[in-house]
Amino acid sequence: MTKYTNEQKLDAVIRYENSSESINEIAKRIGTSKSVVYNWIKQFQYHGLAAFEKSYTSYTAQFKMDVLNYMNENGASSDKAAVIFKISSPKLIRKWRNQLNTLGVEALFSKKKGRPSMKKESNKQTKQTPVEGSTEALQAEIERLRMENEYLKKLNALVQAKEKSPRKTK
Repeated sequence: MTKYTNEQKLDAVIRYENSSESINEIAKRIGTSKSVVYNWIKQFQYHGLAAFEKSYTSYTAQFKMDVLNYMNENGASSDKAAVIFKISSPKLIRKWRNQLNTLGVEALFSKKKGRPSMKKESNKQTKQTPVEGSTEALQAEIERLRMENEYLKKLNALVQAKEKSPRKTK
């Protein structure tokens, strides 16, 4: 995809406005499609020189809904809506419409990009100690005693195994 400078876009619009060339001739001369040149002309007619100023825009979900509602109410194409709302590409509006139709309104909300920030505090929940004498407390105590017995049995087995094994002398 070739990028065109503001001067090239303005030159194409002026050549069309002066009726010196048709949209097809201008498009062939600069190596683009006639729909691109047509969009430049319409943008210039709606917004003047401000139409070609570059600006990064993050569109809100409300703005996206406004554009889609305008298209539905007025029967406007995505090309016309892009010109009226000063959106860089009609393809972006078609993407919004597809997202709305397939995934619903939630898909129009912006998602955070990049890696999540490192969190200083952990989200682990602290264990609540059960009330003394409750069923949960007694069960926890039984489990703790069982683990303690298992540990002691393994320790005794290791001690006995060490006593039975012959010692190596140097």
